[in-house]
Amino acid sequence: MVFAGKRSNNLGISNGKLASCPNSPNCVSSQSADASHKIAPLTFTSTPEQAITNLKKIIQSLPRTKIITESQDYLYAEFKSALLGFVDDVEFYLDRNANVIQVRSASRLGQSDLGVNRQRIETIRGKFK
Repeated sequence: MVFAGKRSNNLGISNGKLASCPNSPNCVSSQSADASHKIAPLTFTSTPEQAITNLKKIIQSLPRTKIITESQDYLYAEFKSALLGFVDDVEFYLDRNANVIQVRSASRLGQSDLGVNRQRIETIRGKFK
């Protein structure tokens, strides 16, 4: 695991928000204000409990993933790249007031991610029906 990097110390929920993305382009967040990092949250029509259960099953079905933290309204998983073992930190926050799941996906190392974080969230969104 040469390129794993260190887990960020700003993960988790603070005042109903996930951490902001850094200036580098290797992060997307549904709570970001700027267009380069902005991505839509996951929407659901089921109960919030069913939505988070469904999301957990989707994450567990994806290769090289590990759920690190989970609570009633929050999931944090590490996704590892196949070739060099780069690790991305991916967070999901069940926003019960808005009836959506806020998302944040960020690379630990490097500058560009070649769109991997955005693609990952869109892949999850495609399975999240």
